[in-house]
Amino acid sequence: MSEPEKPFDRRMLEALVCPQTHAVLSYDAERQELVSKAAHLAYPIRNGIPVMLVDEARPLD
Repeated sequence: MSEPEKPFDRRMLEALVCPQTHAVLSYDAERQELVSKAAHLAYPIRNGIPVMLVDEARPLD
């Protein structure tokens, strides 16, 4: 049986920036992603931990 998802601590947003552009990020709670509008990328949040790797990011349309 898998563990329940850990919630993302929104206070982390104050410390995190896009690794590609160093721009601020916005939190998409529905998709559990941190969105960089400057880079047109969405970084996944897994088990409450943001995965801040460009290779793991989803391109935005």
